[in-house]
Amino acid sequence: MFLMASSGAFAQFGKLLDKAKSAAAGGGISASQTDIATALKQALELGATKSADLLSAQNGFFANSSVKILFPPEAIKAEATLRKLGLNKMCDDAILSFNRAAEDAAKTAKPIFVTAIKQMTIKDATNILMGSKDAATTYFKNNTTDSLSKVFEPIVANSIEKVGATRLYSDIAERYNKVPFAANKINPDLKAYVTQKAIEGLFKQIAQEELKIRENSAFRTTDLMKKVFAQAEKKLN
Repeated sequence: MFLMASSGAFAQFGKLLDKAKSAAAGGGISASQTDIATALKQALELGATKSADLLSAQNGFFANSSVKILFPPEAIKAEATLRKLGLNKMCDDAILSFNRAAEDAAKTAKPIFVTAIKQMTIKDATNILMGSKDAATTYFKNNTTDSLSKVFEPIVANSIEKVGATRLYSDIAERYNKVPFAANKINPDLKAYVTQKAIEGLFKQIAQEELKIRENSAFRTTDLMKKVFAQAEKKLN
């Protein structure tokens, strides 16, 4: 259900991409470039903001295995050790708290994506249309990562404190670091890790949807898209 809902949000872009790409390759869309860029922006805004909505919902990260945030790599052995000691609930609660923090941060992503889309030029739109299967995702990465990091970091810091992640992870680190002969002592600082994973998860979700819509043209378009394609097809005939 998660992916189907997000796929519907990106549906317009699929039809746009399919026809506009062939039209652009034929050189027949110069008179409609502005409309095509506008239509693409509409589809990207709808899709990107819908993805942010889905991930910011309760369990948006936690219930989605492709973006779920687990223990940091350096803490995997610590987690296994603590679970062997019967501390499963502590570990499970920590993982839940990581994802709750990411879900809180994702609520702020929409205006950042909207700003990036509004700044998109006709050249940017053409590059996305004619580019690789992750061209839109790459555009977002290049134009929103810094802004997302700046906005997400304080929200994650507040959120992991609010949901108890800081305390839980500190407890886990303290308990593990006291285990005799424990290797690779772990750092209890979570802020940077959860921030990074939240941003990576957001881009991963967008990339998954971009791939789906590039390969599926079975969706209807908006009126603007229908107009754009009618003009492009007329020029090609």
